[in-house]
Amino acid sequence: MDDTSIDEGPAGPIEPLPPVGARVLAVASILVAGLCGGLIGYAFTDLQVDGDNIWPALGGLAGALTAAGGVAIVAVLVLRAMGEWHVTNQRSD
Repeated sequence: MDDTSIDEGPAGPIEPLPPVGARVLAVASILVAGLCGGLIGYAFTDLQVDGDNIWPALGGLAGALTAAGGVAIVAVLVLRAMGEWHVTNQRSD
């Protein structure tokens, strides 16, 4: 048996993808986390510096990237677990 074969259940090939709603929710959560991280980073940096300069914008960017990156890692792990769970359920049925 080669590694390129597709597992087939009683109703055809097993689809390892999580539902579309879960993927949309994951993307939305990443965007919300990025927005919140950017606002927090901007506000925190703005409190630390005086005058008009670029530091608050850089703080906002750093906060947005950090928050979105962290939530993206968690979202990918959750979606992979959902996909594996879905395949396991299909095989046992």
